[in-house]
Amino acid sequence: MNAPRTHIQKPELWQFPMNYPMSIIGNEGEHDSLRQEVALILAEIFPDFDMASVEVRPSKTGRFHALRVNLYLQNADEVNRLYTALDKAKTVKTVV
Repeated sequence: MNAPRTHIQKPELWQFPMNYPMSIIGNEGEHDSLRQEVALILAEIFPDFDMASVEVRPSKTGRFHALRVNLYLQNADEVNRLYTALDKAKTVKTVV
C-alpha cells in the first residue's frame, strides 16, 4: 500500500533533525487569511515556532503572496502532519 501523497515518499532521503526552509503560496486574494490559517497549523505542529520570523512576499503582480518559513523538523511525523494540514488548508495554493 502506498503512502498518501502528502506523506514522505522516500524516507531514506531525509535526515532528522534538520532545518527545512519552505514557501507556502496562497490563493489569489488570500493574503491575511493565509497568514492566519498557516499560523494555526504551525502552532499546532510546532508550538515553539515564532510567527514573527515569517517573511511575506508578494508576487510580481501582487495577486499572490508567499510565506517563507524555516522550520526545525525532528521527525517524519512532523513532515507528514504539516503537508497534510497544508494540503487541506483553504487558503494555500501550493507549497515549495
